[in-house]
Amino acid sequence: MSTRARQRGVTYLLMLFAVAALGFGLARFGSLWSIGAQRAREVELLFIGGEFARALASYQAAQPDAPAVGPATLDDLLLDPRVPFVRRHLRRLYRDPMTGAADWIVERQEGRIVGLHSRSEREALRSDGLPEWVSVGATLAGGARYRDWLFRPTDTTIPRRPPPQAAGR
Repeated sequence: MSTRARQRGVTYLLMLFAVAALGFGLARFGSLWSIGAQRAREVELLFIGGEFARALASYQAAQPDAPAVGPATLDDLLLDPRVPFVRRHLRRLYRDPMTGAADWIVERQEGRIVGLHSRSEREALRSDGLPEWVSVGATLAGGARYRDWLFRPTDTTIPRRPPPQAAGR
């Protein structure tokens, strides 16, 4: 076998190793990119969940003389039907960043909305240090899935307005 033929064989092996190394590097970059994208969607989910929690608290606090009840539908947060003028507690119905659609699971109590959560079965990256308006479902400790994160108002989300004072006091 000539020297030239042996050199071609070595070059071929070096190219195979280079392609394999490039493939491993791209696979590692792809997994890091995927985790980064999921982390960004998780931050967006927490923001949107906070908006819903604040809107539910605002809806409940809007009539201080009546008992605090939640809305019957999510559309009631967009335009409060209890008052004759325009009152908005939420600017728009947000889409779920984990599923890409506005298909939230709504938690109800006596026919009224008390909270909502995502339909995503994906495992959460973050399990501790969640804001106070996120309660973690009792089924899986630590909030293993985004579906377990319940976004609901707390007593400190929006302070309740005091009842109106009578004139002349």
